[in-house]
Amino acid sequence: MSRDTSYDSIMSRKNEIMKKAVGIDYTEFEREGVVFDYEGMMKKTGYELNQVREIEKKTSVGDTPVYELKNLTKLARKIGGRGKGARIFLKDEAANPSGSFKARRAAVSVYHAKKLGYKGVVAATSGNYGAAVASQAAMQGLKCIIIQECYDSEGKGQPEIIEKARKCEAYGAEVIQLTVGPELFYTFLKVLDETGYFNASLYTPFGVAGIETLGYELATWFRENENKDPDVVVVTNAGGGNLTGTARGLLKSGATNTTIIGASVDLTGLHMASDNQFNKKSFTTGHTGFGVPFSTNPDRSDVPRSAARPLRYMDRYVTVSQGEVFYMTEAMAMIEGLERGPAGNTSVTAAFNLATQMDEDKIIVVQETEYTGAGKHVSAQLSFARENGISIEIGDPVNQVPGKNIILPKHPSLIKAKELDMMKLKKSYIKNLKTDKGFSDDEIKFIAEEIRLSEEEVKRIIEEM
Repeated sequence: MSRDTSYDSIMSRKNEIMKKAVGIDYTEFEREGVVFDYEGMMKKTGYELNQVREIEKKTSVGDTPVYELKNLTKLARKIGGRGKGARIFLKDEAANPSGSFKARRAAVSVYHAKKLGYKGVVAATSGNYGAAVASQAAMQGLKCIIIQECYDSEGKGQPEIIEKARKCEAYGAEVIQLTVGPELFYTFLKVLDETGYFNASLYTPFGVAGIETLGYELATWFRENENKDPDVVVVTNAGGGNLTGTARGLLKSGATNTTIIGASVDLTGLHMASDNQFNKKSFTTGHTGFGVPFSTNPDRSDVPRSAARPLRYMDRYVTVSQGEVFYMTEAMAMIEGLERGPAGNTSVTAAFNLATQMDEDKIIVVQETEYTGAGKHVSAQLSFARENGISIEIGDPVNQVPGKNIILPKHPSLIKAKELDMMKLKKSYIKNLKTDKGFSDDEIKFIAEEIRLSEEEVKRIIEEM
């Protein structure tokens, strides 16, 4: 008798499917109310940092080069004025086998899947992670299926996502492309159920543990070459795993005084799951449509408890505009000789503006780059934007309205990283916990750890709600 694969049947068995597909019983970490044992879950990987480094070395992942962006630093000093203009560095994660830092999280997930005897891996992602999982599966001899949200209902596809699909297929993966909408999670569960493959989710402890090596390498490199830890590390923030893993790696290396700043492209007003707005954005990841909701409600991911919890580690959160990132993408290519994709350049854009405000003896680090390709190029993205009714202008990016126009700054001094209100994000996190019963002392303690406030501050916020 064949298994029932109707929507209702699949969704009613999601916990059972997930447990089988990840090899983790998440219920063992659940405690009272909203509390769960986060560090206990992270230790469930069974791999210490040095072991993760050894796993990644098996497929030549990690130990990527660090560049000092001397010409961008000169420009930042010219704009910042006397005594200002921190030195800007960049860790070139495009040097990883699949062309992004995602190879780190994929290397551990695929290694673990093979160790447990799974025949293949599945990932639901429209980002670089699909190519990373496909690349690692090819290297380690497993089957691979990547599920993407790719098209609107008229069959129009984002050039960047289509580019990534081609890359996955080049590595031998099967790519299932969907239209935007709620079917993604159902399809993901159905494929896991039918194949019995491993869930190589972005949000498992294995994936986030893989990124901890990035933070470790940053701390090690700067101590060896600059005799200090970075003053600031800027991380492009989407689902939160990049920031969480990097920060954990820095902390494990003893870099406790480094400020962690998240950066996202501001797509305020656009709804990611909206059919008619899906193609109104030029960035498929690293934007506020993921960054804000996944920060304030991390367990909205495709596993019961996400290992990516950015509010535990983020000191500040800034946004930049699409036009500013396009401008900086071309500037980095033309004056630094580094042509890279848009996700990492979101952090470059933020770091450039932040550097103008920092003293010139400080160090600010962009911790990732990504590969670029035909669909990722600025020209392809802007052409697609025009086709979808977006006005392309040159002027002051402060006037940019997501979904209406893209404004390339007429001068680099107009690039401004906009500060998000961290307290507002933390209050949103508490609101999203959604309970009418109030919180016990243990729950208050857990919330305080989640959003880096004192227990007294958490109590006061709850009283004011």
